[in-house]
Amino acid sequence: MERTNYSSGAKWEDIVGYSRAVKVGNMIEVTGTVAVDENSLLVGGDDAYAQTKFIIQKIEQVLQNAGSSLKDVVRTRMFVTDISRWEEYGKAHGEFFSSIKPCTSMIEVKGLIAPEYLIEIEATAIITA
Repeated sequence: MERTNYSSGAKWEDIVGYSRAVKVGNMIEVTGTVAVDENSLLVGGDDAYAQTKFIIQKIEQVLQNAGSSLKDVVRTRMFVTDISRWEEYGKAHGEFFSSIKPCTSMIEVKGLIAPEYLIEIEATAIITA
């Protein structure tokens, strides 16, 4: 099966040794994604809903680059720094996935790579059509 790596161009990809997404056959894995723009600037500030929404839009973009879309997502994993804000994260997630209904997890973690990140999301997509 053919493997294609997709890069965001972030310097961290070469330092840490990862890809933004990897497509093998009809499966796409999207790496943990935080709310930073192409200039590595935080999007959404302390707004959990805004960060989540921006992250899912970033995931959607890389899926489109790989010939897929959010409708092909079968699993999301949300790593959050404050589980008490689950409704904010969940509201944004639901706006994108309410009709798709992938498997999902929301897991509270001690921290993410930078303290301003409230949530990090991974996604798995399988292209079926």
